Amino acid sequence: MGGQPALPFVFATSVIIFEKAVEGSSPLGLARFAREAQKLAGVPGEVDILVAGNRRIQKLNLKFRRKDRPTDVLSFPHDRGGDIAISADFAVENARRFDHEVASELKILILHGMLHLAGYDHEGDGGRMEKLENKLRAQLKLPGALIERTVQRGRATAKSSSKPRGGRRTR
Repeated sequence: MGGQPALPFVFATSVIIFEKAVEGSSPLGLARFAREAQKLAGVPGEVDILVAGNRRIQKLNLKFRRKDRPTDVLSFPHDRGGDIAISADFAVENARRFDHEVASELKILILHGMLHLAGYDHEGDGGRMEKLENKLRAQLKLPGALIERTVQRGRATAKSSSKPRGGRRTR
């Protein structure tokens, strides 16, 4: 009873590093968005975000996941927060493909990464992460969710090909 008061739940996106510039994106605007996404996802502590080219992302993917290919977003949880690495090349490509701003695509990837930092895993959670991502995407006024697009792309690939193909896992 007479102990110390509970510490506040701290949310701090401390750094967004652009190793590769992305035209139309503002580090300050993305930092503000990341703090909001971090709160909504319930990720305490500090989160650092790296926006880099495919070569750097491929090296990280190989080192930490043993997958020798670039991917759109990687998440590295820590005890209090974590790190997110985003491919600028995928962000630009997806923004063009889905006809929205690159800044919106970066935000989609940040939100997706935050949900992974919060412990969600769309590959085995029966749709829980997808449902939450869709809800938060709508709340944050973002275009199509990443999981939703990946599933749709997988269906389109399966329909357009008679050969079985392994889907590209993007996380």
